[in-house]
Amino acid sequence: MSNLELLNVLKTRFEVNMNRHKGIEWAKVQVRLESNNEKLWSLNEMERTGGEPDVVGQDETTGEYIFCDCSAESPKGRRNVCYDREAQMQREKKGIYPEGNAIDMAADMGIELLTEEQYRELQKLGEFDMKTSSWVKTPSNIRKLGGAIFADRRYGHVFIYHNSAPSFYSVRAFRGLLRV
Repeated sequence: MSNLELLNVLKTRFEVNMNRHKGIEWAKVQVRLESNNEKLWSLNEMERTGGEPDVVGQDETTGEYIFCDCSAESPKGRRNVCYDREAQMQREKKGIYPEGNAIDMAADMGIELLTEEQYRELQKLGEFDMKTSSWVKTPSNIRKLGGAIFADRRYGHVFIYHNSAPSFYSVRAFRGLLRV
């Protein structure tokens, strides 16, 4: 989609979901976006893969606006992925081919996976992943042991779980974060 079309989509989503970004003015966000084509490209990738990015805050130190995937369920265009390349290669050696891996996909899109803390903060703005789940950034000590963590919301509560990093499911993707 063109930058103008993307800006219109983002502006509409911003205006419809004011509870996500109280005290932030769209005009200031737009000025920042229009001066950064690389970040617009990343937002377009988030949108293209079903993330429905929206502003969820502003960094008080840097002034950067923080965009996050706000789709009700994990982004459809990022599902069926292992946690990282090592995990994906383990699967492929067995003749099982996931759609990719969350770490590389996020890097290719120019975004970051949410941390557990960021995921919990997002859940304060709405109810996300009621039927799906999302990989979150896994601490290296867990990953070294072969695991990875993911999160979802069930029974009115945010749960953080573990799984083997090579696991992949049709209902698990990842949510990304972008600073502009």
